[in-house]
Amino acid sequence: DILAQKYFRKAGVPQPDGSTGRETSAKQVAHRLANCWRVWGEKYGYFASADDAQVFYEELVYSILNQMCVPNSPQWFNTGLYESYGIAGKPQGHYYVDPVDGELKRSKNAYERPQPHACFILSVDDDLVNEGGIMDLWVREARIFKYGSGVGTNYSNLRGDGEKLSGGGTSSGLMSFLKIGDRAAGAIKSGGTTRRAAKMVCLDLDHPEIVEFINWKVEEEKKVGALISAGYASDYEGEAYKTVSGQNSNNSVRIPNSFFDKLKKGEDWELTARMDGRVMKKVPSKALWDQIAYAAWRCADPGTQYNTTINEWHTCPAGGEIRASNPCSEYMFLDNTACNLASANLMKFYDKETNHFDVEGYEYNCRLWTVVLEISVLMAQFPSREVAQLSYEYRTLGLGYANLGTLLMVSGIPYDSEEARAIAGAITAIMTGTAYKTSAEMAASLGAFPRYEENKEHMMRVMRNHRLAAYDADEYETLSLKPQGLKAEHCPDYMLKAACKAWDDAVELGEKYGYRNAQATVIAPTGTIGLVMDCDTTGVEPDFALVKFKKLSGGGYFKIINQSVPDALRNLGYSEKQTDAIIKYAVGAASFAGAPFINHQTLSEKGFIAEEIKKLDAAVIAAFDIAFVFNKYSLG
Repeated sequence: DILAQKYFRKAGVPQPDGSTGRETSAKQVAHRLANCWRVWGEKYGYFASADDAQVFYEELVYSILNQMCVPNSPQWFNTGLYESYGIAGKPQGHYYVDPVDGELKRSKNAYERPQPHACFILSVDDDLVNEGGIMDLWVREARIFKYGSGVGTNYSNLRGDGEKLSGGGTSSGLMSFLKIGDRAAGAIKSGGTTRRAAKMVCLDLDHPEIVEFINWKVEEEKKVGALISAGYASDYEGEAYKTVSGQNSNNSVRIPNSFFDKLKKGEDWELTARMDGRVMKKVPSKALWDQIAYAAWRCADPGTQYNTTINEWHTCPAGGEIRASNPCSEYMFLDNTACNLASANLMKFYDKETNHFDVEGYEYNCRLWTVVLEISVLMAQFPSREVAQLSYEYRTLGLGYANLGTLLMVSGIPYDSEEARAIAGAITAIMTGTAYKTSAEMAASLGAFPRYEENKEHMMRVMRNHRLAAYDADEYETLSLKPQGLKAEHCPDYMLKAACKAWDDAVELGEKYGYRNAQATVIAPTGTIGLVMDCDTTGVEPDFALVKFKKLSGGGYFKIINQSVPDALRNLGYSEKQTDAIIKYAVGAASFAGAPFINHQTLSEKGFIAEEIKKLDAAVIAAFDIAFVFNKYSLG
């Protein structure tokens, strides 16, 4: 259902009768994707033989159809439309770097080179109308949103309210422009579907308007409350939320370690002008931190990005500082770069009968999809010259996973436990180490990413620190904060050994060949693609409820237990009878008969007659909430 609604191509697909229409099957889509990757891989020497290319194709079709691993949304929207259906589309102002001659070129159409990347980070200059400036950013963002991707930008270059302009007068300030960008994003449906545009706004903590930025959504949601009280609809798509600003982006503040030094000492934090660096204002560090905490509690924004730590793990600081992230913050890298994602369904590598994780199969999957993501960089087009150039030069990837919460639940392991953290760390270390090992192997044949040599020292330091974390070392190379290493006493031995070996191999091969990619893995939230893989949990999140409601096509809801709960109870030692009783208690009996508090007897005492009670019993089966049962539609 999700696949058909969100990802089937709706037009231009050749039909058996000679007309064109929409895609009609999952097999069709899996072929479209896998065939495109094979075609590009064969063309540019990624396979030793045609047989290898065919195996690659077949493995990917199997992986997709069996919900083992799938790519990010833009791949479903765009990849393979040209190869499979001849859909080209009008050019949209995209660029790419030709891998043959290394020249930056303008795309001739929309789909011959697709936009497979989900995550973009764009820069913005303190300029109103020129290329790279504020208004140009909205155009670049529109190209990204249109093809189903998301974008983040650090706006700290923009002058604060009251700073002087070169032509005289003063700036209207950052917030005025953020509101324009918010409206522009709200007008665009991502990928032409019902997905809203995904946008991240980052701001350094020393910006003159940081206080207003922190409280932006808090103040806007007060207006929403007033509008709802006045009778406007309260749903997210309703008029109340549409009326206010700040609803189309995630917001984050970039916090350096120096702020926490001030916070510990109870000192003021300085806000500085963008043009000359002078101190425009001082604010108590504790008051600022309290406002961040309150705003995050009140409306889930702003998030916090710890700038010092992020940049200490930066593989390519010779290219500049990491200043921003994509909308969900899984991708953090240089401005004007992009990342394409794929996520493995961890439950497909878990044996419920033996309570064992298939490390070998998981490693194979990681190798396979690392190659897919690298080929996706090769074939991609990008929304600006800068992004095309830097994506070619750094070739960042985003392999990740989903369903961790389900894996832990089915294993009978509490999510908030040392054992769970060790298993999560080991699975992540295996994935990341294997991905970098694969990247090094590709570098041996295809060459390291073009900016590798100037960043070699830094990247190898980061790789060694990852390996040290796998061994839970006491000392690391030039890190301010010691990371959480893998704790041997809490981690299954076979997982720990695999994690350490993955990083031994990744470092050894990297030292020998370099890496094809400046970055290889992320942990994405896997919203829609998690549903495509029938995941109970997305990304690294725990399950949000033991029972869920399925909406029925004819109306109403059907309450079901999460598919992972019965297996979890069995692994915890409950008998079949006990498991059935627990499930019945969690789901409910879907009847008022014998229920506590509200039952046939109490309803009768309240004046309900037998026929009405029968109607209520019939209605409660498909009701989302008991309050929905007592209405004129149920009782007449």
